[in-house]
Amino acid sequence: MFDSYSGYRLLSRLFTVLAVSLLVGLLVGKVLWVMLLACIALLVWHYRQISRLNFWLWRDRRLTPPNGSGSWEGIFNGIYRLQGKNRKRVSQLAFLLGRFRQGAEALPDAAVVLDAEHNIIWCNKLAQLMLGLVWPQDNGQRIDNLLRYPDFSKYLKDNDYDEPFELTDGHTDGRVLEIRIMGYGAGQSLLIARDITRVRQLEGMRKEFVANVSHELKTPLTVLQGYLEMMQGMAEPNSPNVKAMEQMQQQTNRMRSMVEQLLVLSRIEDAQGVNLENKVNMTLMMETLKEEANALSLDRYTIDVKFEADLDIYGNELQLRSACTNLVSNAIRYTEPGGTITIAWQRVPLGAKFSVTDTGEGIAPQHINRLTERFYRVDSARSRQNGGTGLGLAITKHALSHHQSELQISSRLGEGSCFSFIIPNRLLIGEDAKDSVVGETS
Repeated sequence: MFDSYSGYRLLSRLFTVLAVSLLVGLLVGKVLWVMLLACIALLVWHYRQISRLNFWLWRDRRLTPPNGSGSWEGIFNGIYRLQGKNRKRVSQLAFLLGRFRQGAEALPDAAVVLDAEHNIIWCNKLAQLMLGLVWPQDNGQRIDNLLRYPDFSKYLKDNDYDEPFELTDGHTDGRVLEIRIMGYGAGQSLLIARDITRVRQLEGMRKEFVANVSHELKTPLTVLQGYLEMMQGMAEPNSPNVKAMEQMQQQTNRMRSMVEQLLVLSRIEDAQGVNLENKVNMTLMMETLKEEANALSLDRYTIDVKFEADLDIYGNELQLRSACTNLVSNAIRYTEPGGTITIAWQRVPLGAKFSVTDTGEGIAPQHINRLTERFYRVDSARSRQNGGTGLGLAITKHALSHHQSELQISSRLGEGSCFSFIIPNRLLIGEDAKDSVVGETS
């Protein structure tokens, strides 16, 4: 088919017309006039074909093109062939779009497609139910014009979607939605909304249960400990019950410590946030940590404290002190006597870094990601022996989250571990501490 529409065939037809007109002109003795008339007739014929093509493209509703002849047959057939390809491609795209919409409708979350200006391009049915959108009436509307919440508008304006946004809808009995925005394509983004009301309710019930149980356990533990102390005071020195009462007292102390840490963890979790306008004197805190570390070490470890003076921050002093104390006590607890504990507080490009480095036995890689879970222990027997409750790092994690930071853990078996966190620059007091004097004490 293509050979019949080749350029060689078209040129041969043109030369045939010109050759015939030349012969006729020679026979009648009017070569120029005959060839001129032949060219005019050829132009009129081509103009006629163009008119037919124009009428078919813009006015005729038929899908099939008019029958062409000569050189125009290939053009008409070629356009019809391209139309067939386009119809097939459109059909394939419509099929894929239908499959995509079916998959999006099957999602358990609300899905909204937005353009670069946060205008709605498409949404699924669950988005209409959860977010109150109306499709297709809301097509082209800005999402923040329909979800009129100041915090959500600020979330869109900040254009920082690394963390999800939680939206509490006061019109639907406090329903909580978790909204995530992910960019894709040329300036487009996908908004995913998930109902996490039940999850938040369960978390609240768990926190309330832990807080209530911990509070109720304090009284019987205090009574039990008081009677144990009285019994120990009344017992004969060589009585076989002395050792048993000592073990009971040890376990009672451990349980009391666990209850107190559970109460601390509950208070930190219940806090919606901390007042980041309060100043924390980190120099004084580092001096206090040094004294506590020396008291805990009992001269069995080398304690090295390094800190930059006047490198203070904004935050909650009690929570930060609890986090730092837990890291220091863990380093001493899990380092063999004779080891070195290095405590540092120094400026880094991202802010101010607190770190505790020990020369202990280290932690296997499979345990590192789970260290901040409640009651998780790498070695349960050793934790009980050293008095660990498995709650210290969980408290540290939640305390740091209130200060826009997170715990970083690096460790090598047989070489020791390093626990650190960075307080961001926006929480530092002043920018003149970069050239501050470094204090080193041992």
